[in-house]
Amino acid sequence: MSTELIVNSYFNDQVKSIALDNAEGISTVGVMAIGDYEFGTNQREYMTVVSGSLTVLLPAETEWKTFAKGETFIVEANQSFQVKVAETTAYLCRYE
Repeated sequence: MSTELIVNSYFNDQVKSIALDNAEGISTVGVMAIGDYEFGTNQREYMTVVSGSLTVLLPAETEWKTFAKGETFIVEANQSFQVKVAETTAYLCRYE
């Protein structure tokens, strides 16, 4: 376990996250500004909306789905997914 917090910034500072490693494993907590984004995964990711909502096009899906506060979606390793953010949104991402 590392005690160092790592701050990441993506998409010209429109998405920021802080990485942490604790007894539950590696996670990031972050905020996305209004916009459209595409992310790639290296590991399975469990993404939970903490505040706001995310409209997501998951891999191999053809329909966008909106996830509200408290809802979680999973993206398998080595996939990409698209996200539309209509209001500034906070999230928790847990990695496996």
